[in-house]
Amino acid sequence: MSNRTERTIMEQSLVKFYQTGTFTVGNRLLAPEQRSVQSGAARSNSLNSGHRACQGCGEALGARYAIDAAMAATNGQLIAANATGCLEVFSTPYPETSWQMPWIHSLFGNTAAVATGIAAAMKAKGRTEVRVVAQGGDGGTTDIGFGCLSGMFERNDDVLYICYDNEAYMNTGVQRSSATPPAARTATTMAVGEHPGNEFGQGKNVPQIAMAHEIPYVATATVADLHDLEYKVTRAMSFRGARYIHIFVPCPLGWGAASHDTIKLSRLAVESGVFPVFEAERGEVTGVLKIRHQVPVEDYLKPQKRFAHLFGKKPDVATLARLQARADRNIRRFGLLT
Repeated sequence: MSNRTERTIMEQSLVKFYQTGTFTVGNRLLAPEQRSVQSGAARSNSLNSGHRACQGCGEALGARYAIDAAMAATNGQLIAANATGCLEVFSTPYPETSWQMPWIHSLFGNTAAVATGIAAAMKAKGRTEVRVVAQGGDGGTTDIGFGCLSGMFERNDDVLYICYDNEAYMNTGVQRSSATPPAARTATTMAVGEHPGNEFGQGKNVPQIAMAHEIPYVATATVADLHDLEYKVTRAMSFRGARYIHIFVPCPLGWGAASHDTIKLSRLAVESGVFPVFEAERGEVTGVLKIRHQVPVEDYLKPQKRFAHLFGKKPDVATLARLQARADRNIRRFGLLT
């Protein structure tokens, strides 16, 4: 983290909430422009009501705010390419759609290539004001579409790629992906054997891989901080060339968590160091979201049934220690503590 300008508090995180879940700071009501507004005449509502997402779906929330921010940043001149997956399935049950924008469904693995083609077509037509966003889940991004995504980065194509990471193939039955964390139970990493759950040492850290391509902009975000998410999408749209945003979106169904805990789990992932929130430009980290109150990784794991095997009559102390060590490494690597 040396040789760079570090912002200890990001531009979009100036408000400190003392009463969680309200619009108040102390006894003072926040100004409307400081709130995360659910609806309003100014919102494009590009992902509208009527979709079939599960109750508490983090992906639906993340996509709604991300795409609306991109629409606002481009004055509505936006085209989206969408990989096969949960987001595509629950938003477009044929012959209906919840999208109120130009939206193209691609295959599981070629979303980045399709978006690149759209951007090339707009450039050939001289429509430089029309911008392109590609979006997919972790399966279509970190696994099946990884080659097309790396090619998009390498060519520096003018596309913003957004990955909604719920850490498994949720649409097809909760199978392991390369974004599934260690020790997590999935349909293909069962909680059986000497080392139950997903193996340690596997998977990909795509935000860091994107940084290694030295593309103009890379960022991570969660649905626990919608101001931060909106800021980063808006910031990404101010660049030309390849950009990547990785959004942490809990899945109540696949994780075995309560639907009302989606935001809580997102916040705990950040406060424990499991999911570092940062932004980078051309391979250099330029800002991190500091942890205000560090919590043990166990606080994040316990509400999820996919980690229930770690908390039986005889807790798996060794595995819990390894997971804590991974979070501590994130904290050191990105300088997340104040």
